[in-house]
Amino acid sequence: MREVVDINCDMGEAFGRWRVGDTDDAALMPLISSANIATGFHAGDPNLMDQTVRLAAEHGVGIGAHPGYNDLQGFGRRKIAGTARELVNDIIYQVGAIREFAHRHGVRLQHVKPHGALYMEMAANPELSQIFVQYMRTVEPNAYIFCMGGSATWRAAGEAGQPVVREFYADRDYDDSGSIVFTRDAGRPDPAAIARKVLRACKEGKVRTVTGNDIAIDFESICFHSDTLGAFDIVRQMREALVGAGIRIAPVSNVAGR
Repeated sequence: MREVVDINCDMGEAFGRWRVGDTDDAALMPLISSANIATGFHAGDPNLMDQTVRLAAEHGVGIGAHPGYNDLQGFGRRKIAGTARELVNDIIYQVGAIREFAHRHGVRLQHVKPHGALYMEMAANPELSQIFVQYMRTVEPNAYIFCMGGSATWRAAGEAGQPVVREFYADRDYDDSGSIVFTRDAGRPDPAAIARKVLRACKEGKVRTVTGNDIAIDFESICFHSDTLGAFDIVRQMREALVGAGIRIAPVSNVAGR
């Protein structure tokens, strides 16, 4: 049974007057321990990045860059063609933005987590993962990379000695390979069902797949999305279930390596 776990959330995913989801980040921030903050390519703008980083700093939440494909119209959920080096240069550009806002508010960059279709591409693309990890080793050797366990990203980080955190996706489904089922619209999931799913993963190390099979799953951080409808009820019920079972919520630095 997992005794302590990080909860991370994709946040700052708006642009100007455009908003997604039905929950304000300010309501979610006190309930999480790590924030993946959109960096301007799939969502986010300078004012929103500043606001979200400041909010995370005020609540002692670990700050992460959440870089995606250069795809505002598609919310970063469409694959964009490019060489591995071109894509990593896009990531560098975006990570730099969040790092500067973090410096402004007197905090450091805790982690980097690619977004959406870029996350999925990196998980399956060893060359892209290796170049990305080389960049992290150069500029942020102590920052965590958030990814799926068993992915090309996870393997590249482990081989290079970069701190790495495996995620469990609370509000996404799994297939039999242990990969999340990519979707553009998760609808409004049942918060109670998600809480049961998360608690089982923590206690038994198992998750039910879309085909009805149980697979083993291991992780250090639980992810949910601020743009999922009902996000506040999802994290509230999830936390209540975990704390009620004696599982502590803590920053990822207190979880990784356990």
